[in-house]
Amino acid sequence: MNQGRQLLVTGGSGFIGQSLLRKLSLYPELRLFTLMRGHNPTLPKGIVQIQGSFLDVSAKAIGLSDIDVVVHTAALIHKTNGSSSDLLSEFRKVNVEGTLNLARKAAKSGVRRFIFISSIKVNGEFTLPGKPFTAYDQFSPQDFYSVSKCEAEIGLYSLAEKTGMEVVIIRPPLVYGPGVKGNFSSILRILKKGIPLPLGAVHNKRSLVALDNLLDLIVTCIDHPNAANQTFLAGDGDDLSTTELLQRLGKGLGQSPRLIPIPVGLLTFVAVLLGKRTMAQRLCGSLQVDISKAREMLDWVPPITVDEGIRRAVEGFND
Repeated sequence: MNQGRQLLVTGGSGFIGQSLLRKLSLYPELRLFTLMRGHNPTLPKGIVQIQGSFLDVSAKAIGLSDIDVVVHTAALIHKTNGSSSDLLSEFRKVNVEGTLNLARKAAKSGVRRFIFISSIKVNGEFTLPGKPFTAYDQFSPQDFYSVSKCEAEIGLYSLAEKTGMEVVIIRPPLVYGPGVKGNFSSILRILKKGIPLPLGAVHNKRSLVALDNLLDLIVTCIDHPNAANQTFLAGDGDDLSTTELLQRLGKGLGQSPRLIPIPVGLLTFVAVLLGKRTMAQRLCGSLQVDISKAREMLDWVPPITVDEGIRRAVEGFND
């Protein structure tokens, strides 16, 4: 890491943002800033916490003149209340307009590199067997969140061409690790309670990325010259079926999961009848990513295995 580098990380209270700041704090040569609406007392000392929002880049508190690299992890991920047009507008306000407003101010202030944490969902919701998504695939967003991430990516590359500021885009699949929330946390709670699940015969393939692997890729992209104006997919490099994932999670929890081997066709049929088609697709369908571009251009190798990532996630869950 270059000496005297100053970094701004948005989303200092978020799952990825605060974990990234803790990792970066181990580099004494860096001066770290974070932008967030509140105050996070759990962050290491020495990190300058700026109270504000990237939606309001006119605020004087958000100074970027001395910042070398911005890592933008903050985003609107979930929102379900409101009409379709209202929901899309909300996602665009935060994930597109907010991102581009921050990036424009960064470029104007002389920031050298802007790293944007996007999502594999801009490529689509599922892959065919043996045909993982690559960093070169066309966009195929299927929901408001992924549409907004896609539009932000397009806007960032356009800004890079106009201003010369380097842009790096990282698209992770499901991120898991200590402190993870959402569906992953719900699955851990179900397994810990010993509740039977009809997922004992699912032979799909899903790519995941351990939090520590994603953070390592982000840190690599801060300085690596080959990362400039590139898009990379993040992953563990070891894809699992839903059944395999549940078995490994159960092992990590110290118990054998109660998995009932219901045929996928029947499981999907029942899910459709219950209005749970999307849930069935995520549990039974495949979504694989090809991380070879990051391996080849950055000499990047995921530092921990899936089993180690699961161990750390379960350890954090038990805490």
